[in-house]
Amino acid sequence: MKIRKVGFNITVLPVSILSVSMWLAIPLANAAGPYDSMNKTKMPDSDMSGMDHSSMDMPNSDMSGMDHSSMDMSEMDMSGMNHSSMDMSGTDMLGMDHSSMDMSEMDMSGMNHSSMDMSGTDMLGMDHSSMDMSEMDMSGMDHSSMDMSEMDMSGMDHSSMDMSEMDMSGMDHSSMDMSEMDMSGMDHSSMDMSGDMAGMDHSKMNMSEMDMSGMQGGEAPADARSSDYSNGVPYGRYGKPVMMGSLPLWSVSVDDLGYQFDDDQINFEIESWYGDDSNRLRFRTEGSAQTKDDKEIDSLSSLAYWKPLGIYWNGEAGIAYNTENDKPALMAGIVGTAPYFVETDARAYLYTDGQVQLDLGAEYEWRLSQHWVVIPEVGLTAFSKDDVDNHITKGFNELETEVRLTYETLNRQLAPYVGVSYETALGDARDLRRQDNESVDGSSLTTGVKFWF
Repeated sequence: MKIRKVGFNITVLPVSILSVSMWLAIPLANAAGPYDSMNKTKMPDSDMSGMDHSSMDMPNSDMSGMDHSSMDMSEMDMSGMNHSSMDMSGTDMLGMDHSSMDMSEMDMSGMNHSSMDMSGTDMLGMDHSSMDMSEMDMSGMDHSSMDMSEMDMSGMDHSSMDMSEMDMSGMDHSSMDMSEMDMSGMDHSSMDMSGDMAGMDHSKMNMSEMDMSGMQGGEAPADARSSDYSNGVPYGRYGKPVMMGSLPLWSVSVDDLGYQFDDDQINFEIESWYGDDSNRLRFRTEGSAQTKDDKEIDSLSSLAYWKPLGIYWNGEAGIAYNTENDKPALMAGIVGTAPYFVETDARAYLYTDGQVQLDLGAEYEWRLSQHWVVIPEVGLTAFSKDDVDNHITKGFNELETEVRLTYETLNRQLAPYVGVSYETALGDARDLRRQDNESVDGSSLTTGVKFWF
């Protein structure tokens, strides 16, 4: 007779003892009450990192009286748990109390809820008001396919939930369906969500039919403050106040009205406009009138639309008429202030015969005192082609300069002046004048006045 050695693996023993203990404990637990034993459950160091709940069937579970208020899950490791196929569609959680559940240090970084079905879950009455999730790590959680479309959360209270330090940087909610979720009674008034949600993806979340009727926002109440802060009080007999810049104004400026002694003629330059700081209608005319012989008047007048182009420059476009050649023209120009406060204008005129005239001008105010001002100015005129009948040649034709000494008075609205002017023909225009026995250049004393109102 041979004696055989009988052995067993000691690693199997704890599992067998645990299985027998659970088999004996289940009837006792049921006798004491279905959930009595869970009220004092402590799971602070439980390691659930490899647990698989993927096929757990909880569709009709009744958890309406469960109390997790003292459950300590603060250091529980759920990093590898898989809830991907858990069916909680009919679970009744009415009355569950998570108010004191401590999940502050729970690691859920690897949990997978992608296929969890909570569409019919009744959470009416759940209280999460004191749940501490401040340090929970949810950076790797996947909720992309979670179906919450018919979940009733109308009585949930999250008012005191602390999520200030929760890390949700890697959470994926891109395919979460919340289209029919009822959140009408949810209270998030005191929820602290100051944590990091930098990596959360809600790009495909469907909230098209979500009922948020109880949440703050929407239409303003009937007694809300009016947008202009008038609260229905009328403006009175003076009407609604307006900004000065939006009021239409007008101005007339006579930049030159003087007599030129050598030529026995009166020179004039007048501008007027109507509009505001953004849009104006502008009229301008300049020329001379002879005081002897046939008393001929030569003038170039324009009516243009004025618009600011920038801080220092304005644009003009309109129509013009020149009495010297008796032709209308289209006009466009730029007027403004060049560096060192040089007042500059450039205007081009396109006449009906194809002739193009270019007028360039610049002036500078050299202020000697509060009243005395020296104003030098220069002007150039050029044409695009020859016109012998009107004594015009192609290129620059004429240069005009003048220096005035003015004295401003009456709040600078009136300024009499004396000055010296000089003009000369340029290029081929000099020869053309000699052929017509006209002077090529000349100078003259001038006197006059400039004013505006």
